Amino acid sequence: MTAVERPWYNKYPSYIPKQIDYPDVPLTQFLVDSANDFPQNEAIYFLGKSITFKQLLDDVYRFANSLKELGVKKGDRVGIMLPNSPQAVIAYYATLFVGGVVVQINPLYVERELEHQLQDSGTETLVCLDLLYPRVEKVRPGTQLKNLIVTSVKDYLPFPKNWLYPLTLRKDGIKVNVPKADDIFSFKSLIQKTLPTPVTVPYESGNDLALLQYTGGTTGLAKGAMLSHRNLIVNAIQAANWLNATDRDGQSSVVGALPFFHVYGMTVVMNFAMLIGATMLLVPKFDVKEILDMIEKKRPTFFPGAPTMYVGLINYPKIKDYDLSSVKACISGSAPLPLDVQQKFEEITGGFLVEGFGMTETSPVTHCNLIWNRERSGTIGLPWPDTDARIVDPETKEELPIGETGELMVKGPQVMQGYWNRPEDTKKTINEEGWLSTGDMARTDEDGYFFIMDRKKDMIIAGGFNIYPREVEEVLFEHPAIQEAAVVGVPDPYRGETVKATIVLKEAEHITEEELDQFCREKLAKYKVPRIYEFRKELPKTAVGKVLRRVIQEEAVEQMKNEEKEKEAVAN
Repeated sequence: MTAVERPWYNKYPSYIPKQIDYPDVPLTQFLVDSANDFPQNEAIYFLGKSITFKQLLDDVYRFANSLKELGVKKGDRVGIMLPNSPQAVIAYYATLFVGGVVVQINPLYVERELEHQLQDSGTETLVCLDLLYPRVEKVRPGTQLKNLIVTSVKDYLPFPKNWLYPLTLRKDGIKVNVPKADDIFSFKSLIQKTLPTPVTVPYESGNDLALLQYTGGTTGLAKGAMLSHRNLIVNAIQAANWLNATDRDGQSSVVGALPFFHVYGMTVVMNFAMLIGATMLLVPKFDVKEILDMIEKKRPTFFPGAPTMYVGLINYPKIKDYDLSSVKACISGSAPLPLDVQQKFEEITGGFLVEGFGMTETSPVTHCNLIWNRERSGTIGLPWPDTDARIVDPETKEELPIGETGELMVKGPQVMQGYWNRPEDTKKTINEEGWLSTGDMARTDEDGYFFIMDRKKDMIIAGGFNIYPREVEEVLFEHPAIQEAAVVGVPDPYRGETVKATIVLKEAEHITEEELDQFCREKLAKYKVPRIYEFRKELPKTAVGKVLRRVIQEEAVEQMKNEEKEKEAVAN
């Protein structure tokens, strides 16, 4: 597809370039430039603690030098298993400074998920929260871990919060016990004992691997998307241009509620903020009142989020008591954005909230609605600069005419290099011309706006998290009482979708919903655990024995509608 065939270019406002000249530099250059240009500006605000860009770069240099002393070199994997915090930012950029490859790990992972990701990535150094140490200790024998660096939330809390934090843990009955060992290190001690000597990145080209970002798959086990320095630089610069934030005046601030262990938060909050010299308002755990208090106090400009976050805010009982007028632009991702949520949020803030689209494999954003020149509702908007998109027949991959529904394919400089150690999966996903198959069914109109008609065939998106039914089913199949299981997503007013498991028990077996729930919670992150269980004698199947998930899902939706009608009838 040539530039002439990109109809969406005609819709771009003047401030969005059709093509961008991306610098050939390591991703760390964003931090270096902001520290040079805005040394005394606030880079991070964390629960009352302020850190300037100069202080942040100094701590990144300190930690990078510590990693070098521990033997971390170019290409080595460094896992980061932390909530949004200064330590997460420091560990991320320090790893890149020494030429390492970041492996972001969801702190919610249970042992099975954690062990797979550590094994598959070949992670040898892990930075984790002290509260998560027991989980890491259990899986460590089955991994290649050589160095474990442990930190605490209190390490970067201001006084007296840092003093009160341990007391709060004791009050809640939480014990922190990290043993002393030659291969277990204190994050705080490493920072304190090392000088902030500048580190030169052993950088060869933009193709250098920067990140292994794991994403689920219909085969159950997560795959590591290989994202390069160029991939991540491109997507951050595309975001800055889309948001008209390229002036770098050092006056902006960004709400950091999206987790950085998810590529969406990593790009549109952390890397974007570093690029434009903005303050990151870090939120380790989303709490509606804390977010509202922080917005009123710190007056953020940008608020990237997920629909569930905006739903929580607009439905807060005392929302009218807060002044949210500083928020100018928000990009919603991870799940479809309901129109009424968009309208109510914009009414409350006076800012703009638009829906975007992307994948882990695309760093992640490929499409977004225009912020200040909106013309469509219910779409994922237009492709970003230098990004091509087309709709094809799912089987033949032949491009379809405008208006017809088919599979969305994308191509651009933000598309991953492939899946780590999975050449066959890579070949199935990216063709020889560089087009990536998204697996999403979509259509486009004459002006180049894209409409998602259906999510990936089996994927469930609950609260912004991607959940793959096969993985949940495999856990259910481990239970000795279960003969068959089918997992689908059903509508949920808050999470967007929630997980429903339909179960067929073996003859003469019996199990309660409570027992199944406990069984799943021991093997799955809590957001993957089914919220609804249904027991049947058999599952609907095709003639060749394939389970008809769509039938189960449609029946579940119809049942929910009937229950709502019955409630309304009783109420009337």
